[in-house]
Amino acid sequence: MTRKPAKSAPTWVDPDDAPAWTEDQLARAQLAEGGKVLREAQGTLSKPRGRPKLDRPKESITVRLDPDVVDALRATGAGWQGRMNTVLRKALGL
Repeated sequence: MTRKPAKSAPTWVDPDDAPAWTEDQLARAQLAEGGKVLREAQGTLSKPRGRPKLDRPKESITVRLDPDVVDALRATGAGWQGRMNTVLRKALGL
């Protein structure tokens, strides 16, 4: 019967090996002395994740259409929902 291999110890990381702060990071960091905050942190040190928020995001709705209309739209290939939006905007004069 085979034995499970022994688990290896986690790799220890010395906190003194952390990279030095840049001038930009120091300028945006919270400044405190004796537990009293003298200056709040400005912004964030990390990049925002994902796409930026839209002013007017598209709205998800449910609509009932005739099967032949849906088939014709889907037959145009990938992106048919966006093309349907374009056709509706054109029909409404927007």
